[in-house]
Amino acid sequence: MEEKKVQAPEKTLEEALEELDAISEKLEDTGASLEESFRLYRSGMDLLKYCNDKLDTVEKKMLQMSEEGNLSEFQ
Repeated sequence: MEEKKVQAPEKTLEEALEELDAISEKLEDTGASLEESFRLYRSGMDLLKYCNDKLDTVEKKMLQMSEEGNLSEFQ
């Protein structure tokens, strides 16, 4: 019997930024071990990439108004 993978709902940009902020605060804590700091750093980099990708997607969907007042998708 095949197992069905349940896909977690995609987090919002705001949720990802809050997680990134929490990771940043944990990294500033000097009590974290080197291994924990590295794990937090990797998680933060993954979240940063996720946020960057989300922003790129939104940017491409934005509408741009021409001088004539016509709307077109932002390219």
